[in-house]
Amino acid sequence: MANKRFFYIVVFAFLAIVATGCASDSSTKAKLVDGKVNVVASFYPLYEFTRTIGGEYVNAINLVPAGVEPHDWSPKSRDIKNMTKSQVFVYQGAGFEGWVKDFLGSLPADSTLKVVEASKGANLIKTSENKEEFDPHAWLSPLNAIKMANNIKEALISADPAHKEAFEQNYASYAQQLTDLDARYKKELASTKKKEIAVSHQAFAYLCRDYGLTQMSIMGLSPDAEPTAQDLKKMNEYMKEHELKYIFFEELVSDKLAKTLAKDAKVDTMVLSPIEGLTDEQVKAGESYISIMDKNLKNLVKALQ
Repeated sequence: MANKRFFYIVVFAFLAIVATGCASDSSTKAKLVDGKVNVVASFYPLYEFTRTIGGEYVNAINLVPAGVEPHDWSPKSRDIKNMTKSQVFVYQGAGFEGWVKDFLGSLPADSTLKVVEASKGANLIKTSENKEEFDPHAWLSPLNAIKMANNIKEALISADPAHKEAFEQNYASYAQQLTDLDARYKKELASTKKKEIAVSHQAFAYLCRDYGLTQMSIMGLSPDAEPTAQDLKKMNEYMKEHELKYIFFEELVSDKLAKTLAKDAKVDTMVLSPIEGLTDEQVKAGESYISIMDKNLKNLVKALQ
């Protein structure tokens, strides 16, 4: 085990030094910018929180490119270089990014990189499979998102105290938008007839906890886990028992399995996004965490009638 960890540390250290001639295999072409606080975020929600709070004083870089599912993604050479040379690195934690531990272990002792575990202090859910592990999808609770955004704000202030007032104001404005989002969810989901949802990916425990719902998933916490025949049978029985009319799937993972199961169960499919990343179309349309959460709410209300 020690040898394996040493190997990963060596690899990360090497990648941080290599030239960026491997642009073709890098996941992002974003660049560090002089004169601004450079913040590298491990995936989309953290990137949006950072960009919104940092405003004009921050150059935010999203590691995972549009259209890519982040669970099994890992950084390439340019990503490692950007992370190493940036002022702030923000990651989700709670087990979401499997590569982070080795990256942090590869940093030199004199590194000045400010590291933010965004989910620290959030109200996390322990998984039923292992009581020592947590469900990492904490950002799908707007109240958790407020806490995560606050952790990012504090890191920005630490990195650039001269613009503390701007960061505080931007955070306060965004926190209010998240508070309003939470209020919309509470109001609209409190009056739905049903409280059960069928999903392809077990990503919605926080949303269910906050708003009194129950999820049954085809797959587990990782969206590419292979379901067994017994899993599919249980899902079919669950939908019949609760008279569900929809199976929810997400944009960044193939909907083939969800559509096959929906056809067998004679129900329809609909999108419920875990907002782990945006599609190219969503980026072009100017979608955001809040706009997609509102679309999720609309679809939930429709499915739960």
